Amino acid sequence: MLLIMIGTMCFFLVLGFPMIIPLILTPIIVSAFYFPTLDPMNLMQQMLVGIRPLSLVAVPMFIFAADVITTGQVARRLIDFVMAFFGHMRGGLAVTTTAACTFFGAVSGSTQATVVAIGGTMRPYLLRDGYDDSFSIALIINAAGIALLIPPSISMIIYGVVTGSSVGELFIAGIGPGLLVFLLFSVYCSFAARKMNLVKTEKMPLTERLKAVKKAIIPIGFPLIILGGIYSGKFSPTEAAAVAVLYAVAVEIIIYRHITLKDLYRIALSTGIVTAVVFILVAVGASFSWIIAFARIPEIILPPLLGDSPSMVRLLFIIAIAYFLGCMFVDSIVVIMILAPIFHPIAVKLGIDPILIGVLVTMQAAIGAVTPPFGCNIFTAMAVFKRPYVDVVERIMPFLALYILATLIVIFFPSLSLFLRDMAFR
Repeated sequence: MLLIMIGTMCFFLVLGFPMIIPLILTPIIVSAFYFPTLDPMNLMQQMLVGIRPLSLVAVPMFIFAADVITTGQVARRLIDFVMAFFGHMRGGLAVTTTAACTFFGAVSGSTQATVVAIGGTMRPYLLRDGYDDSFSIALIINAAGIALLIPPSISMIIYGVVTGSSVGELFIAGIGPGLLVFLLFSVYCSFAARKMNLVKTEKMPLTERLKAVKKAIIPIGFPLIILGGIYSGKFSPTEAAAVAVLYAVAVEIIIYRHITLKDLYRIALSTGIVTAVVFILVAVGASFSWIIAFARIPEIILPPLLGDSPSMVRLLFIIAIAYFLGCMFVDSIVVIMILAPIFHPIAVKLGIDPILIGVLVTMQAAIGAVTPPFGCNIFTAMAVFKRPYVDVVERIMPFLALYILATLIVIFFPSLSLFLRDMAFR
């Protein structure tokens, strides 16, 4: 049965069908061959169940807020703010790019929006200062992946909905690993700058730094409102998404006046298209995961993998590898919808904190966004920078190695991702 499911998906993907087609047809084919008495309406019901949770309301609102600020002035002000404090360091411009992606991730929650907003601005500066193009693009698309770890994160919302985990706890727990990746990237950028013999720039005067801070106060309000509101219990993650939209619209239309109501209508249409794609994937993914559970596939494949005495570390490695491989080929939302019902019950049974699993899964989603052959950030960079596929992926391996190192650190030192959660919610 498992071979038929895998074979069906591969068959339609090789023929060039979009992911939604194999996700719909595979459960139908499996139920027709192995469960002929199963009412097909059950699959339709599971699709509706998949998009029913209230937490999913946060997804279109965070997407809309990200689209608004990507169009507006927030990215430029965040870059100026980070440049004021990191620009003079060895490799300062590369570190600035990484920091700007991290800050913007805390505002947008989207890797692709980060590639567009930060990458489109920073790449010319990187090239001007002597960084080669392949390194610059690799840095941008990988640093943009931090946006999935720093809240708000759509992947965390989807994982929370599928497993019943607290989205608020996932948001807080992602901060530590996100900052770890930022630190690892910054250290590597410093060494890379030395190897390329790049000259350090002059340290910015205090007055200029203060001006940059003043301009960035409003954009920094995004993560403060989202995390502060959730941390203090003032509102839920869904309510935080609504506040983020209101804040983004007020900042860009009333304060900065960079976009108009007419622009807002166009942005809303774009958000509607992206949201429709996300919800379709969630719906068909729910149907797919249900047929997997109905066919008892987890009970078939997990015992041989875990052995007679399963351990926490071993299961975490298996989960990381499974999600890593899955996210290399398909969208992380689909992978979460399919694999979470398989691994989550056994992880809870072993006493593993589901929030730790959620952070680990989100890290693999971030890696998958930049990993060949089908990482979404790769194709976004190709479209934005107008560079061929080979040039975009040429220098990504050191960054992928650092992502893997961060994954290992989280596996062996779980407190890195749980201590902030414990402080906030325990």
